[in-house]
This record gives sequence, C-alpha cells and structure tokens, in this order.
Amino acid sequence: MSLPIDPSQIDPADYGEHQTVLEMDHDEAIEHVREVCLDVGFGVPVEFSPSELLNEKVDADRDPYYVLGACNPAVADRVLDVSKEMGGLFPCNMVIWEEAPGQQRVYHVSIMKIARLLGIVPDDDEMQAIVDDTGEMVAETFERLEAA
Repeated sequence: MSLPIDPSQIDPADYGEHQTVLEMDHDEAIEHVREVCLDVGFGVPVEFSPSELLNEKVDADRDPYYVLGACNPAVADRVLDVSKEMGGLFPCNMVIWEEAPGQQRVYHVSIMKIARLLGIVPDDDEMQAIVDDTGEMVAETFERLEAA
C-alpha cells in the first residue's frame, strides 16, 4: 500500500511538531512538563505510561515513556463546534521519553494542524483562529521548557 502523500515532503511546521530535550530525570521531567502546561492554560485530564503498561503486559523492557494529555477546555469546546470528529484526536499529547539517563525528550504535534491537513476540519478563518490560539500556547510551553 502506498500513501496518498509523501510524508517526507511535509514540513514539520505544517503539522505543528515541537520538541526539546530536558536535562533531568524522567519523573522530574514529567512533573516539570505538567506544571508548565498548567501554567500556560492547558489542563492535563489524561496521563499514562505506555512503557509501564507494555513492560507489565508483554514484558517489553521499554525505557521510560510517558504521555500527558493536555487540553484547554475553551479551545476544545470551540473546535467541537467546528467538527465533532475532532474528538477522535483529543487530547493534545505531550510525550516524554528517556533518551539517556538524565536526558528526556519532550515531543508534541498539533492535532489542530493535523486535522486541517487531513480535511477533518475546514481550512477557514474560524479554524485558523483555533490553530493560532493553540499554537501560541504550545509555543509558550516549549519556550518555558527550553528556558529551564
């Protein structure tokens, strides 16, 4: 099966990719990312450790890997007025994985931009305002993380 698009031709900015590396232990990085998300206006209604789950269920021997499901309720409410299908992409995840002891990568892609690329939401002014609002919050989150 071939994809209808060539992923290598899509600029990471088009799907809102952000990432940074934190020089701290894994648990400290999780707490730090959670606090920064809360400070910039995201709640964290969902969080879990895929590595713990997989290590327990299938003896995977995975390094620490954690997902913080960030959400701004006002923005989520606005986007659901645009497209009910957006719930399939909720929440906006901040993923933290251990690259090496004392070194944690924080990774995020914009569900709003991905939804627009896939045609789940319209490419109109209302959606652009939502993309802009969430983009500013994510940019501030990563600016604060990088300043740590």
